[in-house]
Amino acid sequence: MEGPAAWRPLTTGLPPGKALAAAAASPKVQWTCPMHPQIVRDGPGTCPICGMALEPRTITAEPEKNPELTEMSRRFWVATALTVPLILLAMGDMVAGQRLAELVRPRLRTWIELALSAPICTWAAWPFYVRAVQSVRNRSLNMFTLIGLGVFVAFSYSLVAAVVPDVFPASFRDSHGQVGVYFEAAAVIVTLILLGQVLELRARSSTGAAIRKLLGLAPKLARRVNPDGSETDVPLEEVRVGDLLRVRPGEKIPVDGVVVEGRSHVDESMVTGEPIAVEKDVGAKVVGATLNTAGTLIIRAEKVGADTLLARIVAMVAEAQRSRAPIQKLADIVAGYFVPIVIAIAVVTFVAWSFVGPEPRMAHALINAVAVLIIACPCALGLATPMSIMVAMGRGATMGVLFRNAEAIEVMRKVDTLVVDKTGTLTEGKPRLVAVVAAVAFSEDEVLALAAGLEQGSEHPLAGAIVKGAEERGIGIPAAAGFESLNGKGVRGTVEGHQVALGNRALLADLGVDATELATRAEELRRDAQTVVFVVIDGRPAGLLGIADPIKESTPEAMRALHEEGVRIVMLTGDSRTTAEAVGRKLAIDEVIAEVLPDQKASVVKRLQGEGRVVAMAGDGINDAPALAQAQVGIAMGTGTDVAMESAGVTLVKGDLRAIARARRISRRTIANIKQNLFFAFVYNAAGVPIAAGVLYPAFGLLLSPMFAAAAMSLSSVSVVGNALRLRRARI
Repeated sequence: MEGPAAWRPLTTGLPPGKALAAAAASPKVQWTCPMHPQIVRDGPGTCPICGMALEPRTITAEPEKNPELTEMSRRFWVATALTVPLILLAMGDMVAGQRLAELVRPRLRTWIELALSAPICTWAAWPFYVRAVQSVRNRSLNMFTLIGLGVFVAFSYSLVAAVVPDVFPASFRDSHGQVGVYFEAAAVIVTLILLGQVLELRARSSTGAAIRKLLGLAPKLARRVNPDGSETDVPLEEVRVGDLLRVRPGEKIPVDGVVVEGRSHVDESMVTGEPIAVEKDVGAKVVGATLNTAGTLIIRAEKVGADTLLARIVAMVAEAQRSRAPIQKLADIVAGYFVPIVIAIAVVTFVAWSFVGPEPRMAHALINAVAVLIIACPCALGLATPMSIMVAMGRGATMGVLFRNAEAIEVMRKVDTLVVDKTGTLTEGKPRLVAVVAAVAFSEDEVLALAAGLEQGSEHPLAGAIVKGAEERGIGIPAAAGFESLNGKGVRGTVEGHQVALGNRALLADLGVDATELATRAEELRRDAQTVVFVVIDGRPAGLLGIADPIKESTPEAMRALHEEGVRIVMLTGDSRTTAEAVGRKLAIDEVIAEVLPDQKASVVKRLQGEGRVVAMAGDGINDAPALAQAQVGIAMGTGTDVAMESAGVTLVKGDLRAIARARRISRRTIANIKQNLFFAFVYNAAGVPIAAGVLYPAFGLLLSPMFAAAAMSLSSVSVVGNALRLRRARI
């Protein structure tokens, strides 16, 4: 078994994290259509809706061989080898003049052209015929309907003209009485379309480069520290939660974990986009695939395999790349009507030229109708949106911004209001106990000991700060019984025979406790941006605990950047108004909504939406999940809970709010790129079809050869893909 189980092919379409686990359990690769992700097959083939080649739904660190690209390349090179002499023969009169006509009689030349073009228009073009028939059978006309019909008509007509020319009436004959053949036109059409397919398939494979880059970050081995002190290099799939791993300078950290020994700086830029190495000391969390730059670390593995941050990033990006943006609906609607309209235009073109065109009328009618069919192929229209979305998703992943779906990337640029939770979003989410105030008849140590004893049963960040504060002061922490959490208000229980309750003013009101004697001191702590927790012992107000949560170092810069972009910022918190307003003043936040219960957050978001605002909600906790889901764009901190990430449309890998401005720039660039692609596709077809039909012939005597139509059609598809790939290098 080669390579870690975590880095086997992904199976997308599952919730992030589970995709990798499914892939590890089954090596089967599924295939899907980039334009119609609902089409999933167990092997390579073509899409029954649009006829495009399916591509692997899974992405591996090493690019897999694409059988469609291999087959199209083989057909293209064979077709090219036969087309070159065919063109030289067909164009020989212009090059060699009368001499070639004397050496090769017209009848013989026709048979040579037939011999050269037959393999091209049958074997090389066979996939186009198959897809054209499938499109009719599936009642889903597409670009291959037009290609197959155009090539078949041109070649079949020329074949009959070569074998039994006497069946054609005078309207098909030129001034010399000859029936024209178009073997070279049919052959060149096939060759150019094959070239376009090869270039397009190669370009499409580049859209997975970002995921492959992420997959390639993972080390193959980990150095495990055994219980007896010895060390062993083991494959990554053998690492288990709880294992101690040594990471030496210059090595990549194998899995997500926590530092238990050593000190170093870790370069996390490969998953966060931030170039500055982060200091790591005992107790610090580390992310798998990041680079240890200096000292030696010993870490304890906490997340392995599909649960690691990198694995989840890859799964989310792969899934998001298959989603469809709302703007794609426009292209789908147009494509649904486009092909039947083009066929109708081709029929009208044939009829018009056969009645009023120059001699030979029928020959001109046929060639112009074929030119219409070929140049109107809507491949560029179909590729315009999915190619840009796929590239943008990968680009965002390398910058620490994960879009859950294409809709999020489209809506993000429209956001005019950002609602942010305070704890863990604006602040570090690592609160510290900074003040203990005891009421009359109680001591500070007694208040803190009973409070810490009760909070041992809570997972709230404030509870952790209280327990840690007691430990740092050397205060013994007693056991608690009957622990009960009161959502949005506090906790209560029994500690050493005392009835103890901790919480906010809402809890005091529920308990009927009057804490007037502590009110002045509580307000002073709040004005200093401290969160105040009231302590009630046996029904009496016993004291206050002041807890401060430092503002993240990056938050002020993020607020400035968002204000510069015209985004209104609203802070939503369950904290007291005084504390919340103190934080709001420091960060110049536009609106502060305090003392909000968890179940009220979604209502606030809904109210803002009712005012006509496009709202993004940023949060990191389980209690933020409803609001994240309610907002047009939910933004989860990658350092937060899994539930928050599952509810959000965007995840910031390191929880750095500066990445929100980055996400908006990605969104703007992507939608602009999509609009460019759609413009090129629409303009191309709007101009190409009338020219191919011959509208310029009466005034300028200009006709569009089917060969040039095929070249233009292929070029348009390749140009759309190329324009989408520009997003990989765009400044963001």
